[in-house]
Amino acid sequence: MLLYTCKRLLMLIPVVIGISFLVFLVLSLSPGDPVALMVPPGTPMDQIEALRVEMGLDQPIIVQYVNYMLRAVRLDFGTSWFQGFNVFNEFTHRLPFTLALAAYATLFATIFGIPAGIFSAVRHNTAPDYVITVLSLFFNAAPTFWLGMMFQVFFSLHLGILPASGADSWRHFVLPVIAVGGNLLAFNSRMTRTWLLDVIRSDYVRTARAKGNKEYAVVVKHALRNSLLPVITQIGVGFAGIVGGSLVAENVFAFPGIGSFLNVAVRANDIPIVVGSIIVISIFVGIINLMVDLLYAVIDPRFQFDK
Repeated sequence: MLLYTCKRLLMLIPVVIGISFLVFLVLSLSPGDPVALMVPPGTPMDQIEALRVEMGLDQPIIVQYVNYMLRAVRLDFGTSWFQGFNVFNEFTHRLPFTLALAAYATLFATIFGIPAGIFSAVRHNTAPDYVITVLSLFFNAAPTFWLGMMFQVFFSLHLGILPASGADSWRHFVLPVIAVGGNLLAFNSRMTRTWLLDVIRSDYVRTARAKGNKEYAVVVKHALRNSLLPVITQIGVGFAGIVGGSLVAENVFAFPGIGSFLNVAVRANDIPIVVGSIIVISIFVGIINLMVDLLYAVIDPRFQFDK
């Protein structure tokens, strides 16, 4: 397992380099001169050129990228071109909000999604199964931004029981968590139902029933454990996806996480913020996927890691 872990961590290096270079290249070649936007109107061209040289933007793109990555290895992601703050410090300030949102949303989707899938599978082709299936399809199809706005209109404007924006207390997390976790909840429910139905029809499950075991023991001890691997994968991928793709929800709820932080930077073509954020997010997502793979061995001892 140690060899497999080291191998996967080493594989992260080319992945991070490839993703960050692609983002750096696209932003560098995008229309507009960031230096011209940073200086006041009417600034002489010689001052603009001097600032461009000072920022290293007169060098080839590959040289700019290599210089940036050499600093990034030392956790120096530079300074925001337009807002002037240290990128790493601002990122570490906002990251806990995004991680909390992702953790709560994943917990919400897991606590309600897996039991809903189990109940739907056990009550296959009955009214509860149909209701859970319809609700799962709804949350699966509804866009996050639309769910967020509908929740704001109903719970904040009409009922006035939950705040529509911010992150000052646990009440501010309720609507974003449900909006972000709704899609993952639907996936968990549908996947648990599908795999559990497949396992329930297996010979060893019928044998467990024939031995006189209670239905609860048959479902939980025999069927559920053998159908959890794809569900665990979906939970891990969903958590990583929420961390990396929280931009829409955080903008809808004015949430002070890395999503809204990254959205402003992309619009301003602020390369230090965008590339630095992408590097950290890529590493984080890779580590989460590795942890999910390592969890396989805990759930199913028959799982063998590739050398």
